[in-house]
Amino acid sequence: MAIVTLLFRAFIFFFFVLFVRVAFTTISCYWLTPRRIRKVMEKQGIRGPKPSFLVGNLKEMASIISKTTSSDMGSINHDIVSRILPHYILWSKQYGKRFIYWNGSEPRMCLTETEMIKELLSSKYTHLSGKSWLQQQNSKHFIGRGLLMANGEDWVHQRHIVAPAFMADKLKSQVGFMVECTREMIQSLNDHMVESGQNEVEIGEYLTRLTGDIISRTEFDSSYEKGKQIFQLLTSLQHLCAKASSQFCFPGSRLFPSKYNRDIKSLKTEVERLLMEIIQSREDCVEIGRGASYGNDLLGMLLTESQKKRADFSLTLQLVMDECKTFFFAGHETTALLLTWTVMLLASNPSWQEKARAEVLQVLEGKSPSTDHLPKLTLLNMILNESLRLYPPATLLPRMVFEDIKLGDLNIPKGLSIWIPVIAIHHSEELWGKDVNEFNPERFAGKAFSSGRHFIPFASGPRNCVGQSFATMEAKIILAMFLSRFSFTISENYRHAPINILTLKPKHGVQINLKPLNP
Repeated sequence: MAIVTLLFRAFIFFFFVLFVRVAFTTISCYWLTPRRIRKVMEKQGIRGPKPSFLVGNLKEMASIISKTTSSDMGSINHDIVSRILPHYILWSKQYGKRFIYWNGSEPRMCLTETEMIKELLSSKYTHLSGKSWLQQQNSKHFIGRGLLMANGEDWVHQRHIVAPAFMADKLKSQVGFMVECTREMIQSLNDHMVESGQNEVEIGEYLTRLTGDIISRTEFDSSYEKGKQIFQLLTSLQHLCAKASSQFCFPGSRLFPSKYNRDIKSLKTEVERLLMEIIQSREDCVEIGRGASYGNDLLGMLLTESQKKRADFSLTLQLVMDECKTFFFAGHETTALLLTWTVMLLASNPSWQEKARAEVLQVLEGKSPSTDHLPKLTLLNMILNESLRLYPPATLLPRMVFEDIKLGDLNIPKGLSIWIPVIAIHHSEELWGKDVNEFNPERFAGKAFSSGRHFIPFASGPRNCVGQSFATMEAKIILAMFLSRFSFTISENYRHAPINILTLKPKHGVQINLKPLNP
């Protein structure tokens, strides 16, 4: 009886300590830290909407965004900032270019001044800023702690490990995969038109599958089919995690998982089961002597690195899987969206489509694209850049400050996130001129483009997108082959309705009418 009493008291004590710890962490996150940061920023003249206890300005943001995205835009109009970031428009008018608001427990300051942004993203603050706890929490079941979510020395080590996969020689060896997969997509489009007797297609679906196929082959090579399964699961997981990121999250909430979170965790478990099957097969081949290495793809490179014994950094199997998921997401998502928006722009601007096609036919001369051809596709490069300006896949670029810093004329306190509204900067009339909301690739022609305009679709500085060269090379190859085989116009069924679900997407897809060209 005495033992039972002691166990009961220990049990009660344990839960009391746990309760106190969660309560203190919650109070610190939701009251003490915001109060401290608010006072520091108010002294410098920076204010914003009043936050509600625990949820900050989440409800207000959700309500405003819901109103602007509830209906389609009607005609194709590229003035989309007020639709995607209506709270930015509202609060910048009320409080000025610099304002502060709360994303739940996370205080964020909006920053659009280009010189201060360059300073923040420079090597000066690489170790002093990065991804916040809230961002990491929202993505832990999606891409985990891969390169995209790493901070400090962990980020330095991970970047050093994955960077060789995107060097020029490595990229050159992947051109064949890109060309082969694109040929298959073109054949699939032709088959669809013959079988259905219709020339209308939702091109986004085809481009998403295509970039998924390419990243499956470049990341997993011989395990390509399993890679496609992972791609499909990650797509579902992305949508669930995007919804979760807009929900209230408090410290200790992981102790009381909802059915919603259990569904996310179930998908994550299935993704990692498939990844472990691929990893185990690679390890078995090396162990029994059937292979001398783990492979020349990204996974093989990561597995080779994980076998190295280092005192300063350990690449665990969990981190290998997180890196795979990160590059699966980043490797197909941004390129698929870039291509989808670009096709929409060219379909609705036939004169630019004809110019691009003329350049492609002249440069390729009936051959498949190669790395030698790509630098000569200057007009195509301008078109892709203008697409990235109008419809950047990542509409926001957040950086949390881990120590008190001086940024320009501001004292930035530890714990404040700097919110860089990429899409608003790309649509700034002050930076880009009165035709800012028009599709005009000429603005990227040679010396006509000024770096002072701050074009940041892939971020900038040391933490810029490591796969930028991969994405742009892939986009050029796919678009060049597509233009050389089809002419296309926008369908009357296309409904212009950009929405933001982690990335900037067309809500109803992009419907175009295809017309095959003579081979």
